Amino acid sequence: MNKTELPSSTDPTAALDEQEAQAPACVLSFNASDASGAGGLAGDIATIAAMGAHCLPVVSAIVLRDTAEVFEHHTLDPDTIAEQARLILEDVQISAWKVGFLGSAEGVSAVAEVLSDYPDVPLVAYLPNVAWLDEEQQASYLDAFRELVLPQTHVLVGNHKTLSDFLLPDWDADRPASPRELAVAAGQHGTAHVLVTGIALPNQFVDNVLATPAGPVTGEKFERFEVNFVGAGDTLSAGLAALLSVGAEIHSAVGEALSFLDQALDGGFRPGMGNVIPDRFFWALPPSEEEEAEMAAEAAAAAQAGGVTVKLDEAAPGRPPRRMH
Repeated sequence: MNKTELPSSTDPTAALDEQEAQAPACVLSFNASDASGAGGLAGDIATIAAMGAHCLPVVSAIVLRDTAEVFEHHTLDPDTIAEQARLILEDVQISAWKVGFLGSAEGVSAVAEVLSDYPDVPLVAYLPNVAWLDEEQQASYLDAFRELVLPQTHVLVGNHKTLSDFLLPDWDADRPASPRELAVAAGQHGTAHVLVTGIALPNQFVDNVLATPAGPVTGEKFERFEVNFVGAGDTLSAGLAALLSVGAEIHSAVGEALSFLDQALDGGFRPGMGNVIPDRFFWALPPSEEEEAEMAAEAAAAAQAGGVTVKLDEAAPGRPPRRMH
């Protein structure tokens, strides 16, 4: 039967309602096109799909880079950015926004105007390190982001140093700013939560903390990886947006998104000569021989402890979680 045909006994309206009920939640992502696939829209699409939602990608700029560095970028006309979003928004109902790199101050303004028409849709805004822009471009971009995007942001995501430089540029204390202090600074612009990543801890650990102006809410500590990654911030923020799109509570969504990122980094790969890219589909890969042996041994040990003897080849199939830090 052709997919467009319905059995004569089926009510077409009921069938369409059932299809809509089974459809994944939709997340609209404003981000740059990044040919490395590490971050940008390619990273958002992969992450959001891996989390079970559907990404609606809106191109804000084209970043020319490889897996090691950014060389330059080309901005899109602000009207083109906005029109991409408005056309799809007239057709599809979304459950969350993800904002990444928007290209220019004009791009920020165009996106902020679209966001303002949907104030009840949760917005996860990721602030990447834009040090590769010249000083004038950096200043105008960050000023626009601060004034136009932060007031609409449900969760601002960023590296500890990047957020410190952005939110507290005049910080001169001998200690780093705390997540709460960063949340207070963001809250002055209307941001509800700040998810601060990469907070250095002793013994090669890093902390990741969700905070509000009232203080820390939740977080996870992980062991520091010995390699450099690209695309981690986009992965975390896109994963969080996908979880919020299905109604997850903020504290549990942050915990799950951080766990997903850690496992994606642990399973990361190096496709070129530069940095490692997160593997957003780590969970879909078949187990290696070593992992199969570990699973079988664990299953056999558990069975023997319970008074049951099993053969190693009878251990439960499936891929175990990757090593957590």
